[in-house]
Amino acid sequence: QVQLVESGGGLVQPGGSLRLSCVASLFGFSRYAMSWYRQAPGKERELVAAISSDGGSANYGDSVKGRFTISRDNAKRTVYLQMRSLKPEDTAVYYCNAKFNSLDFWGQGTQVTVSS
Repeated sequence: QVQLVESGGGLVQPGGSLRLSCVASLFGFSRYAMSWYRQAPGKERELVAAISSDGGSANYGDSVKGRFTISRDNAKRTVYLQMRSLKPEDTAVYYCNAKFNSLDFWGQGTQVTVSS
């Protein structure tokens, strides 16, 4: 059974940092492009960051460029999202996504709340 398990969310003050992790029980993890999405209440799910299967390239949503960094460790089957200079508008449920050809898997999400 494929599982993507996110962790690392929580409550943080504006300007603070968090690191999210997503551990994937995926055979052939290193073949999958991995992404982080987020969804705030009343809003559509949006792409936060994505990283290629070998970790050689990454892209970011405009609202997080320069503040968030995506990385992966294929040996650990884990993808990370380092978030810095957090803002209240970063508050959302963050989801991990894995894609390879027609295969597309999602985690259950982890809540990030940025508030003083």
